[in-house]
Amino acid sequence: MAERKAKKIAITQVRSGIGRPGNHRRTLRALGFTRHQQTRIHEDTPAIQGMIYQVRHLVRVENVEE
Repeated sequence: MAERKAKKIAITQVRSGIGRPGNHRRTLRALGFTRHQQTRIHEDTPAIQGMIYQVRHLVRVENVEE
């Protein structure tokens, strides 16, 4: 079988986690964010999509061209 390349997405934190519920702050940490305006590259998996959905009001998502 031919290998399928995993699609990549760039996630940027655009709003602060200060004053947000604990589960939102923990989700931001799980995505790899340590400070505001940081960008992280992740593979587009169902688990990552679920985390993005939970904090969708705090992040911006873009596709990454390889």
